[in-house]
Amino acid sequence: MFYPYGFGHHWLLYIGVPLIIGIIAQIRVTGAFNRWSKVRAGSNITGAECAREILQAAQIHDVDVVETNDFLGDHYDPTKKKLCLSSNVYNTPSVAALGIAAHETGHAIQHAKAYAPLKARMAVVPITMAASQMLPFIIIGGIWFHITGLITLGIYCYLILLVFQLITLPVEFDASRRAKIILRQMGIIQSGEEVAGVNQVLNAAALTYVAAFIAALGNLLWLLSMRDRRN
Repeated sequence: MFYPYGFGHHWLLYIGVPLIIGIIAQIRVTGAFNRWSKVRAGSNITGAECAREILQAAQIHDVDVVETNDFLGDHYDPTKKKLCLSSNVYNTPSVAALGIAAHETGHAIQHAKAYAPLKARMAVVPITMAASQMLPFIIIGGIWFHITGLITLGIYCYLILLVFQLITLPVEFDASRRAKIILRQMGIIQSGEEVAGVNQVLNAAALTYVAAFIAALGNLLWLLSMRDRRN
């Protein structure tokens, strides 16, 4: 079978398979959110109210909870101490909204407690962003114009991204663990269906971070295989 340059069976294994895993992960998280965003929590509080209650209980008073228009663009910004919740989470008293709000608040708690993996992730963000911005030019030059030196540079870039994704895993898993415990302890969600819903939403979200790690690993192995074939 004929493959275009650089797109042989190694590409199918190292890029194609992680791509499929990533698509499945995205379908799962979107499906879980859509399902549980239609289920109103018994506590009848919105995601924003949930986040503020958790922050107050944790005695964190310097984090702002703000609304963002990005669908599932929820995140905690440690540099500005802002907890950004998408409109569907910020304004909605659903099981999905409470799970996501509590997860992002978990990052604020990590920050307040100087959680080591979060500190490590923050430290590598600048170099990770630089590597990400360089990659499109590296791929074009290395793959399409057969510049071997750029392939080697791409390997280093993907190694940086791989380290970042590896550090991200414990950060995200710990935030979800904290969220599940806090929501039950504070009585924000009830046992049974609501607990199951939060678990489904957060477990599906966790799969996206695993998929991102696998994708970075696949890209790294692909470039390594290309370099080895040239040597």
